[in-house]
Amino acid sequence: MADLNISQTVNYKLILIGILFFIGFVLFVDLDPERPELTYTAAIGILVAFWWITEAIPIGATSLLPLILFPIFGVADGKIISESYINYIIFLYIGGFIMALTIERWNLHRRIALKVLSLLGGSPFMVLLGFMFASAFLSMWMSNTATAMMMLPIVFSVISALNTIYSEKNLGNYSAGLLLGVAYGCSIGGIATLVGTPPNLSFIRIYEIMFPENQSISFGNWFVFALPISIIIFLVTLWYLYLLYKPKQALKKLPKSYYLEEYAKLGKPTTEEKRVFSLFLILIFLWIFRGDLSIGSFVLPGWSNLFNNPKYINDGTVAIFMAVLLFMIPSSDENKALADWELTKKIPWHIVLLFGGGFALATGFVESGLSNYLGEVIINTVNTTPNGFMILLTAMMSVLTEFTSNAATTEMLLPIVGGLASELKINPLLLMIPVTLAGSMAFMFPIATPPNAIIYGAGKLTIKQMATTGFILNLIAIGVICIMTLFWGNLIFNF
Repeated sequence: MADLNISQTVNYKLILIGILFFIGFVLFVDLDPERPELTYTAAIGILVAFWWITEAIPIGATSLLPLILFPIFGVADGKIISESYINYIIFLYIGGFIMALTIERWNLHRRIALKVLSLLGGSPFMVLLGFMFASAFLSMWMSNTATAMMMLPIVFSVISALNTIYSEKNLGNYSAGLLLGVAYGCSIGGIATLVGTPPNLSFIRIYEIMFPENQSISFGNWFVFALPISIIIFLVTLWYLYLLYKPKQALKKLPKSYYLEEYAKLGKPTTEEKRVFSLFLILIFLWIFRGDLSIGSFVLPGWSNLFNNPKYINDGTVAIFMAVLLFMIPSSDENKALADWELTKKIPWHIVLLFGGGFALATGFVESGLSNYLGEVIINTVNTTPNGFMILLTAMMSVLTEFTSNAATTEMLLPIVGGLASELKINPLLLMIPVTLAGSMAFMFPIATPPNAIIYGAGKLTIKQMATTGFILNLIAIGVICIMTLFWGNLIFNF
């Protein structure tokens, strides 16, 4: 589950530039004389995008602009735009985040990480695998930033132990490989679940806004589709990092007693950890098996079919149900529950508003017809096949997300991508899914993702190391995403 480092500062020069550009666009650009709402919508979208990217004002505040400007300029009814900010995807995120914060509260995430390392750790390859696997698994369910912050002291303690046993000279750049493994593992694991990274949640809602007649995508179907992609990119990254950063000399295995000692320091699992872990497993089960799981002609019925109206139950319902249970089930102190309301103050509400702002933009793009208009312009400008568009757009997203917020970039591009699919008369999933996945595959620069920034901030890596390593991985990720979408995606979603 990814999140963003949000600046709270205000840059008045950027505010003024954005306003002047908005006014200039409205006055001097006319996309269609018969439909002025197209120009207004484009101007609003550009203003929001500019302030999102530059963070002229806090991102959460920028995200409220569609609620003001779309009604004023006659693009869409304020009631419709308001509804974009509260929907089941928002509650899916809130419920999932409450579970993640509760796991963090009782230090369960550290126990999971050390347990994985105690089972896998040993040889340099297995140590790298252990760190990457722990980072990827935890990031499927909780904040990428929290995962990276939690893994950092563990990886430093292991690096210190390795230096003591083998000396820095023999280890070479292996410590850099471990740090990159943690950062990349966080990003790779996040794409496997709907709650793993903000672009996934943005995609689900924008897809439903633009194509309400199409069948919605459940947590389970996304998991079945995205997990193999995550695993392939994970394995390639693991092999690539080990090849680049393995120790100069063959080393003996690091004694597993090291991890067991660190694990032993946590003591026996507490009552709270056991109860939270049980609820966590139940949540995963309910999410994955809620709706029917389809692979080709094989269909596994979901548990929601046990109810009279299975379509009334969505993944947001499940998330909030489990979140409410956390406020009800007692801890070892019978007067206190596993979660309390103080916990909710840690929910990144700026991201909740960012989701809402993106959904509102998508609504405005659809209501005004701008998404289809831009799709038509792209078709007339670029002469290629649908598969060519898929590769081009996926590569473009991979580049953009290195320099901008992946959630904001996804919410800006997906309405345009959906409009392009409509104009091409193809299944929108063929274009929207790979673009969404590419939004999380940013391996090159510290600014690209919070885990990259945290690991780089540790002072053990150079930007050159991260950029040269990440460039190859970006190319590999684009290739894997496009190929898997064409073949595995077609089997799951029937393009």
